[in-house]
Amino acid sequence: MAGFLSIPALGELRRLLGQDVPPGHGDEDGVRRQWWAALATLQEDLLTTSASPQGVWLASPLPALYEPALLQRLQGWVWAPPDLSNLLQSSAPQLPGGPAGAAKTDGADALMGLRRLALLKNDGTDPLLIVITPRLQVGLALEGPPEGRRLLVRFDAAVLSSALKLLDRRLQQQSPADARQLRQALQALGSLDNDPGLALRFWPLLAQRLASMAPSVTLQPMLHPRRRHQETATSPEPKDEELALLEALTHEVRTPLATIRTLIRSLLRRSDLPTVVRQRLEQIDSECSEQIDRFGLIFLAAELQRQPGSGQPLAASDLARTDLSQLLHQLEELWQRQLQRRDLKLELTIAAELPPVLSDPSRLATMLGGLMDRFSRSLPSGRLVRLSLQPAGARLKLHLASDEPEAPAGGPSTAAVEGVERVGPVLSWNPATGSLQLSDQATRQLFHRLGGRLTERGGTSLTVFFPVCRT
Repeated sequence: MAGFLSIPALGELRRLLGQDVPPGHGDEDGVRRQWWAALATLQEDLLTTSASPQGVWLASPLPALYEPALLQRLQGWVWAPPDLSNLLQSSAPQLPGGPAGAAKTDGADALMGLRRLALLKNDGTDPLLIVITPRLQVGLALEGPPEGRRLLVRFDAAVLSSALKLLDRRLQQQSPADARQLRQALQALGSLDNDPGLALRFWPLLAQRLASMAPSVTLQPMLHPRRRHQETATSPEPKDEELALLEALTHEVRTPLATIRTLIRSLLRRSDLPTVVRQRLEQIDSECSEQIDRFGLIFLAAELQRQPGSGQPLAASDLARTDLSQLLHQLEELWQRQLQRRDLKLELTIAAELPPVLSDPSRLATMLGGLMDRFSRSLPSGRLVRLSLQPAGARLKLHLASDEPEAPAGGPSTAAVEGVERVGPVLSWNPATGSLQLSDQATRQLFHRLGGRLTERGGTSLTVFFPVCRT
């Protein structure tokens, strides 16, 4: 028992990678976005060009590596929760190496001896990855408290040498056979020469990937970290315990959905999937992304209710020139796919040569996606959703309507007719469809935060006015 308690926790490895790194100021959604961009940069840009014939990698709590060519030639160890490991092993050969001493599954040959190891309760669930090849050695991890999250990327030999020693201690106590196997694999690599050119290329490539990511890939906070810190430092205790509970529930919903999406995207990297299986997985991926964004908006709306001055728009310094026309064109294909799953169609009309508006493009994309979801969710199948953008004096008018005849101004909305019930200041519930969504008040408040003004007409028409940027 004493030996079990003395096993080094993986949290020690994250702290080791974080030595001499400035404190983080990020939020969970932001660093997750960085993590995925870092994984893509490492696998698709650096490791594929390093020409290293062999290597080792160690990860937790998910495999992290997904490129089939790398999984074929690199030897891996993954610390995963027992339940997740069993699920992965039964559903797909992503983690074919059983626990220490267990026989491998039929898919083991495809991934060159990937080993599964038990994740302990004190290991934490923040992702980490160590990759060692003759020309590239790197350690990646997410670490830090809420609102102080950071992506750690270390190429320096001293830190990585200490990390491997710590992992060797861990394996010696948890699985001596794997400890010997890792030592042999490292010795077989021979002399290690970390190519400085690869490390120098990493950060510019990461920045390019972050800039090119689709705006709806993940949610970002409505409050900027520094501003949020200033506000929460003086904020009173939560006014409503229900808001705190709602925040916790939405986080608990998004976390397993994000895990499922991670596994789906790892499977989609395989080239041997039957067409029908690939199509089903892509549908699941889209649904997970939709729900992650939807519950993320609910979380942000609840959080905003607890902030001082939450009814005020962000300061001009926190907003920027935003090309709303271009943003809508970027989102059009995504919305077409989402609506098609509900047997709905989209018609997008944008006036020519529209000026930019003052808003925040990344956060606005998420809000527009939430608005589209909220508007279309209660529409009967076969309807056409019309989205238009046109000038309206000193503003741009974004108009969203269906081909259902609009109710007269001031008349009862479709939502009201269908019996939508308000659940506190954040949520509305539609018993007819079983749909839980942002309330009108919360939706207006979130758009107001981004410089927009939302009006609703009869339940089949929504309009958002954005101020034109004059500078």
